[in-house]
Amino acid sequence: MKKFFIIGISLFCSNILLSQENPFETRKDTTLLQETIVIAQRKLSNYRQEKTLSSIDAYLEKANKVTMIKRGNYAWEPSLNNMTSDRLNVTIDGMQIFGACTDKMDPITSYVDVSNLEQASINSGQEGTENGHCVGGGIDLQIAPSKFYNTGLKTNIDLGYETNGNYKIAGLDVEYSGNKFYLNTDAIFRKSDNYDAGNKEEILYSQFQKYNISLQGGYNLANNHILEANVIYDKATDVGYPALPMDVSLAEALITSVTHRYKNNSTTIKSLESKLYFNTITHIMDDSKRPDVPIRMDMPGWSDTYGFYSKSTLKEKKHHLLINLNGFYNRSLAEMTMFPNDPNQPDMFMYTWPDIRTLYTGLYINDNIVLNSKESISTTLRLGFHQNEIAKKEGVESLQIFRPDVSDSKNRFLLSFSGEYKLKKNEFDAVLGIGYGERAPSVSEGYGFFLFNSFDNYDYIGNPNLKNEKALECNAKVNFKFDALKLGITSSFFHISNYIIGEIDPNANSMTIGANGVRLYEALEHASIFDVYLNTGYNISKKVSFNSSIGYNYGMGSNKENLPLIRPLSYLAEINYNTQKFNAALQLEGNGNQSEYSSFYGEDETSAYTILNLNLGNIIHFKNNKLVFKYGIENILDANYSTYADWNNISRQGRNFYLNASYILF
Repeated sequence: MKKFFIIGISLFCSNILLSQENPFETRKDTTLLQETIVIAQRKLSNYRQEKTLSSIDAYLEKANKVTMIKRGNYAWEPSLNNMTSDRLNVTIDGMQIFGACTDKMDPITSYVDVSNLEQASINSGQEGTENGHCVGGGIDLQIAPSKFYNTGLKTNIDLGYETNGNYKIAGLDVEYSGNKFYLNTDAIFRKSDNYDAGNKEEILYSQFQKYNISLQGGYNLANNHILEANVIYDKATDVGYPALPMDVSLAEALITSVTHRYKNNSTTIKSLESKLYFNTITHIMDDSKRPDVPIRMDMPGWSDTYGFYSKSTLKEKKHHLLINLNGFYNRSLAEMTMFPNDPNQPDMFMYTWPDIRTLYTGLYINDNIVLNSKESISTTLRLGFHQNEIAKKEGVESLQIFRPDVSDSKNRFLLSFSGEYKLKKNEFDAVLGIGYGERAPSVSEGYGFFLFNSFDNYDYIGNPNLKNEKALECNAKVNFKFDALKLGITSSFFHISNYIIGEIDPNANSMTIGANGVRLYEALEHASIFDVYLNTGYNISKKVSFNSSIGYNYGMGSNKENLPLIRPLSYLAEINYNTQKFNAALQLEGNGNQSEYSSFYGEDETSAYTILNLNLGNIIHFKNNKLVFKYGIENILDANYSTYADWNNISRQGRNFYLNASYILF
């Protein structure tokens, strides 16, 4: 630990020293993100952003390859390329953060809000390894950059209301911006009762309450140096999960960081950025509000992460380099206490995550080579050292019941690399890419102990001896432009070796009352995942446009069984009307019948559905101030439906009227 902190602090300080040297001059950067969702809550949004006060989950769900797995009305788990969070690298402004819930009821995305962020960067496969190793891709929720605008004091007031669930939203943002100093603070509160599915079916235990407060400040030092500090506090209480047997009484996070930035466009080293960060999460599951529970349980969890990164961008002739050296230390602990109905019986206690300590240090290099004005080649490389240690002796002894050869620590070396060719012409552009990536098992996959999965009704046991999961991928993207018409095709294929998934152990007895049995985390020889999307856009006139998307996905294991949570045929069509002060959009979206579901892994068939939405927006100016309205109707026809990503077929919201208002005072 001491060496880890010394390395991080040394890099933070060396950033300041190195940036004072005199590197060589070169040309402008042309690096292009694969997909970015702008979270601009106070502007009229495009067709991907119907509500200015939507949750982060709703913003992410608009991306082609992203699906949000819903266990309730709050804290949806992101899935990218049909791979859930274990196979993704989800970060907040480059910071590694790990949830504290063994049941994935607190994905990283649940601990920030739209008021904290500027955009979400979504990168598929090995293009998402800038901040860490992954197989499916990376999602980085990015905090707004420095605000030295010299605009003085500015205030924003946000209010929102939705009829379905009596959902109330209130937010306040106060910002001071000068030449040398800026300070921004914001707070947002969300509260919802139980929502109704179609035909007025009340979904019990779908309520939640949350508030989020953040403070960001920066000081503009001499010679292009900036020093920033950021604090985010997020607290959710009384969160119901109708698709699960337990609810959450508390989900609390403190996220802090200090960052030094250096920028100079006239030198070879264009920028240097170093960050030291710390975050801590507390998550408490309980079933005290559920009736007729066979046995009461409390399941608290904690996750603390200390980390750093130091990254720089350099340009030398045709080479545009991004180098990122990062590391983190995480402690994950979760426990379960069962309280028998018979007071004469003793309480039962065990560690479900037996105090797992994870240490990681890695190096990422991205070289974007500009061949000419139309062509470029991009290559990436990430090397990493990953170490797990079981701090609780009881944890080692418990896992040795199923894995006698388990030791208290495990070291891994991880490798990822990719290559991409880009061609861009006036009416045509294309991207072709290949990649190879590895990931270590997650804490649950490696060290979980009797983790109940209500999706297939089995208890799960981790396996510390699992091999690294390895993926070969290829991807392609082609876009055509014919005057007012745009056509785009994107596709990717993953061949994943040592695919980690639960396999039934016929000799083990379940801990959870009513469970079907026990699954041990094992590895299939391989699995294949494929997707393809066709996107179209047509400008009917200067004010009217049409957008559509249709996608197909496929997933199969080497055991000839369908993989779970693979998206069926999906489609979206929308017609938009836009002027400077008003916009409107009518949207049709849906999925086909999920015929290729995975009954082997506890999945059942979900029916096809189609829903219709209407959203509108206005901007009203008052001298130096302005008022932004976003309003509309979701699920106009009040369809009662669920999707493949709705845990245990929980129904989604029925008809919902909403209104968001933001008043900006300059």
